[in-house]
Amino acid sequence: MYDELHRPQFHFSPRHSWMNDPNGLVWYRGEYHLFFQHTPGFMNHAANSWGHAVSADLVHWRELDTAIAPNEYGFIWSGSAVVDTDDSAGFTGGGERALVAVYTTGGFGAPRPNQPGATPCVQALAYSTDRGRTFRRYSGNPVLGHVRAENRDPKVIRHAATGQWIMALFLDGNDFALYGSPDLKRWRHLCALEVADTGECPDLFELPVDGDPGDTRWVFWGAAGVYRLGSFDGTTFTPETPALRCELGANGYAAQTWSDVPTEDGRRIQISWMRNGHFPAMPFNGQMSFPVELTLRTTPQGLRLCRQPVKELELLHRRTLRWQEHRLSPGPNRHDLYHVHGPGWQSRIATEYRNLAPDTTWDLFHVEAVIDPGDAAAFGIGVRGHDLRYDVAAARFTWLGHPFPAPRDGDGCLRLQLLVDRTSLELFAAAGLVSASFCFLPAACDMPLELYAEGGSVRLVSLAIHELNSAWPPAAARTGG
Repeated sequence: MYDELHRPQFHFSPRHSWMNDPNGLVWYRGEYHLFFQHTPGFMNHAANSWGHAVSADLVHWRELDTAIAPNEYGFIWSGSAVVDTDDSAGFTGGGERALVAVYTTGGFGAPRPNQPGATPCVQALAYSTDRGRTFRRYSGNPVLGHVRAENRDPKVIRHAATGQWIMALFLDGNDFALYGSPDLKRWRHLCALEVADTGECPDLFELPVDGDPGDTRWVFWGAAGVYRLGSFDGTTFTPETPALRCELGANGYAAQTWSDVPTEDGRRIQISWMRNGHFPAMPFNGQMSFPVELTLRTTPQGLRLCRQPVKELELLHRRTLRWQEHRLSPGPNRHDLYHVHGPGWQSRIATEYRNLAPDTTWDLFHVEAVIDPGDAAAFGIGVRGHDLRYDVAAARFTWLGHPFPAPRDGDGCLRLQLLVDRTSLELFAAAGLVSASFCFLPAACDMPLELYAEGGSVRLVSLAIHELNSAWPPAAARTGG
């Protein structure tokens, strides 16, 4: 287990069964908690529970027992969790602060909550006073009754300026609502909000502009990686932008950020479900993205949300291959070279064709590159038999038929990071202004990486290829509390 053929090695996946949305992301006493939609015993989306994993560093995860299972109210859908520092709900006990989960429950009697015959969805609480190892349901559930349609996926935050809890709730289509509460139990409607081209799984958080704590904006996020920037006074979210897209890939979805990260850390950290992945003959179905740090930057187009892999990725660096001022010229790809040269083709590529095929058979990579396109029409990276191609004139990548823009910096160079796991590729460019998450299956495991140019030469100003170790711990440490 954890080393199966298509098991992600530095992206979280459950031991077995279906997994989707991240839920209840909270930090408490040195642990990042990752709850997630989970269907024990099923390989498809049914009978949802909250699975649970913990990590001290956002990289090495340990899966625990099911946190919240279905009961008479229905299945356990998505939601969030907070540390009730001031014991506003009165759940604290045993010397530990209460971790309070706020989640949607309902949907018995049909495949989806809004279909005929399904019990209506409502919002409920459960709480833990043993560091999230066990949860008790609040006896006064539900804390918010059915509003309309699916009304689900509550994201709860603490609004310090007004001393209240705020709940962002998906209603239907592009419609969301905000609610306020003094104690997590009694909720009142505050305002309505529309975010186009997204739906479900909202998030709400405040970020400094260009790192200035005196200049902030609020971010309202939806499941499809779409967000709006604005102000929030504890009652009304006032948008300042239209809907903007942050996730440009085909598979990143339902992202949520961690609450209660220590002030001295100061980061806003996010993780996504990578939906629609394929894991043939595996005991599980689904994986998370690698955690990213969110920042808000001023760009020529205005304020924009940026995403970069968290610095803890460096804990997995195994060996690094580096190049400086290396030039790529057009030439045959490695598939052709194998047939022309036979075994040993790798040693001939750089000298005969100026392509670059790093001498590695590893399958886990963190790639950092600064690329000057020069006079090339296109360039790209072959990743495990698939082609990540950049069209220079269009300033656009294409991966597995999915195009997405990636502008170059003012000096004309493209600054790029890639995370390559056994079943996924994540790309970050322009200091995180571009982020795109993809699932894939390797076409050829013996062809891990190749860099090439088309129609002219390309200058690799710098290139670092970090081989990565697996994040999974030794077998003896994989289970337990």
